[in-house]
Amino acid sequence: MADLKERLLPPRPASSINLPGRPSPSVNLREQSSRPSGSGRPLFQGMDFLGLKKRGQGLRSWIRVDTSGNSQIIEVDKFTMMRRCDLPARDLRLLDPLFVYPSTILGREKAIVVNLEQIRCIITADEVLLLNSLDKYVLQYVVELQRRLTTPAVGEVWQSDGSNMNRSRGSRSFDNVFGDTSPDYLPFEFRALEVALEAACTFLDAQAAELEIEAYPLLDELTSKISTLNLERVRRLKSRLVALTRRVQKVRDEIEQLMDDDGDMAEMYLTEKKRRMESSFYGDQSLMGYSSTGGALSVSAPVSPVSSPPDGRKLEKNLSITRSRHESMRSSESTNENIEELEMLLEAYFVVIDSTLNKLTSLKEYIDDTEDFINIQLDNVRNQLIQFELLLTTATFVVAIFGVVAGVFGMNFPIPLFDVPSAFKWVLVITGIVGVIIFCSFLLFFKYRRLMPL
Repeated sequence: MADLKERLLPPRPASSINLPGRPSPSVNLREQSSRPSGSGRPLFQGMDFLGLKKRGQGLRSWIRVDTSGNSQIIEVDKFTMMRRCDLPARDLRLLDPLFVYPSTILGREKAIVVNLEQIRCIITADEVLLLNSLDKYVLQYVVELQRRLTTPAVGEVWQSDGSNMNRSRGSRSFDNVFGDTSPDYLPFEFRALEVALEAACTFLDAQAAELEIEAYPLLDELTSKISTLNLERVRRLKSRLVALTRRVQKVRDEIEQLMDDDGDMAEMYLTEKKRRMESSFYGDQSLMGYSSTGGALSVSAPVSPVSSPPDGRKLEKNLSITRSRHESMRSSESTNENIEELEMLLEAYFVVIDSTLNKLTSLKEYIDDTEDFINIQLDNVRNQLIQFELLLTTATFVVAIFGVVAGVFGMNFPIPLFDVPSAFKWVLVITGIVGVIIFCSFLLFFKYRRLMPL
């Protein structure tokens, strides 16, 4: 990995080297931008036009991996890349690390644009182009792709080891049994796409597993001890879970959308389309040679613009129409047959990403259950506080009766009861009995109304 990282590092440009006796270009630009204008304000204050120009039209470092597994660093600007891969500018914008776009897989005429988490690349029939980065997932993608491209296929190992063995047993040959199902027989673009899908699914599943390891002990601790610190940690955990679930859901929806659209899957067969274009090109050249050599029309004979086309031109036209119909029928049949390869490839990783999504969904349900349990506990504590407050209010009302009796007997008027020595004790006894009766009456009323479990 270290050797690959050193090999993939872009060379230092010559413009960044400061020659003796020559000022640095950045110093000149800084002096020009800080030079005050006629109004006293510095020119281009707050605007980095040079940075915007470099970002839009400057050279970018790309990692190129060909079909043989060889990798190299190339410096290509945006417009050259657009012409090279026949892509519009909006597709290249998906690969720009300065912008944040959801996961996308686009099939174009000559390329497949892949934006899956850290893997942002352009896959053609002959090469894979990645933005040069020192991210470990990008380097792992390059290493894994090179390993798979340099590993011999199953058919090659069979031919090298057992060339004298009888390969046909029964009615089905070895190629029919293993050749169509082995991933080594997939086209180059699908093998590169498979490595990108595997890297994205592995990255998301690793994050989901890490979140699970952190979540379950924290939630168990929260159920045993409800505190502000634990609640804040669960809140941050839930926000991370929602963000990760959204990313996993986007990858899953993108794969499902591709599997549901046969046209998009057929558009991604770049090697097949390239082979058809080459066969069509060579077929046109053969027809042109036939019409120029074997046709009955002379090259030097004049052609009238109003006359009917000669026999040679009619024959060429009929042959081209017949060939185009035959090619279209054959391509439609082969597309319907071979589209199952890509569908099976996408379905395999759809199952993987769906398993990750189910894992995150289960974790979210566990968090929701924990929140419901905590809310139930808080409601129980709140109910206990309300019951205690109700009992305290009732007891306060009973005690207030003594204050009423004391206030009545404390008035400044003479009565005969004041002359009886045992009158004070009888007043206390009668007042206490009345208070107890009133308190018990309140308790029976609370039990009858089911306001308090007694």
